[in-house]
Amino acid sequence: MGATKAEEPFLRHVETDVLIPKMMREKAKELCAEKVTAFNHCCKETGFLMVFKCRDQNAALKDCLTVHYRDSAFFEECKQEYIKEKLEFQRTGVAAKNRSQKLPTSM
Repeated sequence: MGATKAEEPFLRHVETDVLIPKMMREKAKELCAEKVTAFNHCCKETGFLMVFKCRDQNAALKDCLTVHYRDSAFFEECKQEYIKEKLEFQRTGVAAKNRSQKLPTSM
């Protein structure tokens, strides 16, 4: 049982199979923002017929997202970011999403 990197903490199954892929999906949507916008615009314009009329936009969006989902370097990048956030949370007790908010000052 050898660790790939000595400084890398153990990741639970839920972290590698759920939480990191969730981060990947969020980042991939940002990287594919143009395709997301095009698909959303088509759906809003088309209404109920979107299943038929937005096939090209949907296919382009799926292709863009899939490229990122299958990229092992992208997974590793997200994993390292997840580990950094996890270690920071363990150190401070403040979740990453709450860290950017201003802390209330008491006076």
